[in-house]
This record gives sequence, C-alpha cells and structure tokens, in this order.
Amino acid sequence: MRVLLVGSGGREHALATCLARSPSLSALYAAPGNPGMASIATLVPLKADDVAGLVRFAQEQKIDLIVPGPEAPLVAGLADACAEAGIPCAGPTKAAALLEGSKAFTKDVADAAGIPTARWERFEDEAPAIEFVRRRGAPIVIKADGLAGGKGVVVAQSVEEAEDAIRRLGMPLVIEECLVGEEVSLFAFCSDDKAVLIGAARDHKRLGDGDTGPNTGGMGAISPPPAFGREMQEKALDIMVRPMLAEMVRRGTPFRGVIFAGLMLTTEGPKLIEYNVRFGDPEAQALLIRLKSDLLPILAALAQGNLEHAAAEFSDEHSISLVLAANGYPDAPKKGGRISGIERAEAVPGVSVFHAGTTLVDGVLVADGGRVLTVCAKATTPEEARKLAYEGASAIQWEDKIFRNDIGL
Repeated sequence: MRVLLVGSGGREHALATCLARSPSLSALYAAPGNPGMASIATLVPLKADDVAGLVRFAQEQKIDLIVPGPEAPLVAGLADACAEAGIPCAGPTKAAALLEGSKAFTKDVADAAGIPTARWERFEDEAPAIEFVRRRGAPIVIKADGLAGGKGVVVAQSVEEAEDAIRRLGMPLVIEECLVGEEVSLFAFCSDDKAVLIGAARDHKRLGDGDTGPNTGGMGAISPPPAFGREMQEKALDIMVRPMLAEMVRRGTPFRGVIFAGLMLTTEGPKLIEYNVRFGDPEAQALLIRLKSDLLPILAALAQGNLEHAAAEFSDEHSISLVLAANGYPDAPKKGGRISGIERAEAVPGVSVFHAGTTLVDGVLVADGGRVLTVCAKATTPEEARKLAYEGASAIQWEDKIFRNDIGL
C-alpha cells in the first residue's frame, strides 16, 4: 500500500514508525513530516491543513490510504475531500469532527446521549460570562469553543484568573464546573455505532511539576494508567463512547475514525471532559511503543468502515512519554537551539525518541517549536520505564530544554 501520513508532530512520528514496519507498505509519505521521519518516509512540503494540496498529491502519487494525525485537517474537511476523490481516509468527516472542533457541540451531544459530564454554559459575550463566574466562584473551567492547539482550556483557581481567561481566550466560550479526580485518556477505533477498544493513557497537561503552571498540549503520559485496566476501559466505552456514536448516527453525521475520550474518574463515577477525533499527543507515543499488531491493515479497514479486524494487540509492558519542550513554552518558546544526543538517548534500552518541533538548518538539527521532542520508554514495571525515559532525556542536550521531573510519579 502507498500511504500518505498527514502531520509533523511526535504523534505522527510514532505513527510513521508503526506504519514503516508493516509488510503491507510499499511507500510512505509524510506531509509535512519532520526530520525524525526522513529515514522512514518521503517528506512532502505540504501543510497539514492544505486539504486541496493533500488530495491533489494523493491523486498524483496513487495513494491507497491517507492517515490524518492532527485535528485541524479533519475539521477543515480532509475526509470529505478524500471521499469525493475516492481516496480512503482513516478519519471522520468535517461534520463528525465537530466533536473536537466545538466544545459546545460535544456538550450538546453528551447531554442528548445521556453521557455524564460537567455542568456547563456557552457564552457569546464577555459581560455575561464574567457575571457567571462571579456568581459561581472558583475553581471553574474556561474553554475556547474551537480549536486552540491544546492551549484553549484554563482551569481557573480564582475568579480573577477566570476573568483574565475569558478576556484572553475571547468568544465564544464554554464555562463549566471543575471536575475533581484522576484524569485518563481512552482510545477506540469507531465506525457508525460500533467501537473497538485501543487502550488508555494518562496525560499530564500542566507545564510544571506538581501539576502547576499553564495548561499545555501535554508534557508527558503513561500507559496503561493505574487503576484503569481493560475491564474498566471497556465499561467506559459503554458509558462514554457508544452512546455518543449512536447519537451521531441519529443526527445523520456518523463518526468513523479514532476517538479519544478525555475522562475524569470522580467519586461519582467517570465523567466526560472532552472528545478528540484522533490519537492524542503525547499519549499516542506512549501507546504505540507498546503496539504489537500491524497498524496499517487496521487503519485501512477503519477507512472502509470495517471494524471486524480492528482489534490491536499491545504488550503487557508499561510505557512513558516525556516531552522535552523549549523554554518559554507554551506562550513564546525559544527556537533555534542546537540539539545533540538523540543517538545516545536511543542507545538506552527500551528508549525511543520522536521528533515534534525540529528542523534542519545547514544540516544541523535545531528546535523549531514548543514541544520539540518526546522521549519514550517501555519496561516491565512503570518504575523502570520512568527511569529509562529520564536517562534518555538527560542524554539529549540543547540550551533551552525544559521538561517535567514528575511524569509517572
């Protein structure tokens, strides 16, 4: 099969690594890709949200399958354009991708499907939103009602912080109660009203140790999460995913692709935080290094709406993904720092390094984003996986490197 992978982050590098080892693969292209993928994929200078350009390239290269990594091209209608051109795409339509493209849409679907979630309100104007948080108090959650690259959620610990978030994020907004508990990420292959479990991970969103500082796109993840085994994951599918799929079918906008349900395990039971319409980042890296199955035929079948052979087998190992970010992330990350030591990191047993925000300048690898690299490790125990990941991270050097010291604790 000839495959076009869309995206350039750590998630896409992890997906590319899985796809590259498939016996069914004859050619792998990545648009735009990153330097870490260059040894396993042909890089294509097309932006991930250039829907027309991606489809045109796929037609010219006789691509058999498009694998979307990030959410932006899906919300922009990549799967719809692929369907019109007769190219299989392992992702949802634009209408179904609204599950990530609009927080209010997700809340409406959850309410209609009877899925437990936080109490919420949507606001179009600043004054009523500020009046609402003053009346409700803090802690309270402020969410931009649209794509924000993982930076559109503020868990405000004070009314003043909430008001600042309202002014900064702009309208429209969803404001909801702050759920308390353990957060987990649940993943499944979905088509129409059917879902097949992939697995679960636990992400660490806050920038600093001890879950302090601003929310980010994710600073690290572990898989599987403690106290959330396969039996609980299957039960969560019944509560959180399958009713949503049925509601989407009822609305005439069925979902096909990978669903990522962010859940809070509260004392009242699991509650939905959000849906994402693709693999998470950095959760995908932690999940996929444990994957034993051939991913390509699974995604090819998913693109056709066939979940009969979609079950993926994972090792019993524990894994961790540790994000190395650039100083100043998430607001103003410093770019241009020279990176060295990746080979030394990958010489550590069980360690893989995935590129996210890197580029080559005159043949030298430099930082070119907020989240720059993801160091992943797997081992028989979570403690050993954590030790290996941090050993790998310490081998990588660049002047502006920052990371959390408590991922997996």
